[in-house]
Amino acid sequence: MEPNVTDAIHLRQYRADDVNDVFREMLITIHTEVYADVMDDEFNQRFPWFVGHWSDMDGFTCVVAYDGREPVGFIYGAPLAAGREWWRDHITPAPESPSTFAVSELMVRPAWQKRGYSTRLHDELVSDRPEALAVLLVDTEHPRVQALYESWGYAKVGDRRPFADSPLYAVMVRELS
Repeated sequence: MEPNVTDAIHLRQYRADDVNDVFREMLITIHTEVYADVMDDEFNQRFPWFVGHWSDMDGFTCVVAYDGREPVGFIYGAPLAAGREWWRDHITPAPESPSTFAVSELMVRPAWQKRGYSTRLHDELVSDRPEALAVLLVDTEHPRVQALYESWGYAKVGDRRPFADSPLYAVMVRELS
């Protein structure tokens, strides 16, 4: 069924205190729909673990886009704790201890893709962040996704494989105002 797309899309922010089993299941259901063609990949099957890991972090923030009451996409991340700024290995010289917000996941359900919702979700997540930098990883096999982040002001500073079985990711950094 094709959604009735209107300007009625609304965004809602959630914090760690808002996360419960129903919320986690909503994120997992959206992920399963977005990645339906690659869910046999063991790395993608670990998404529920990542949701738990990130939502337990201090400062976790998630923005969900809704078309009426229907969730159509989300983005989430959290500030990195001092000493956990993994991106520093890719910048020489690394800036002196800037606070960093890590953007972990951004996805929009297929029926709502290519309508600007990713941009709206991203902007809502990072627009008022107090941190100096935003960082994220993009699968190097998805150059169009990397180009989208570059259009939002991110720059690739290196490549990283955070887990032995994960894809190779582009490390991307953006200054926040």
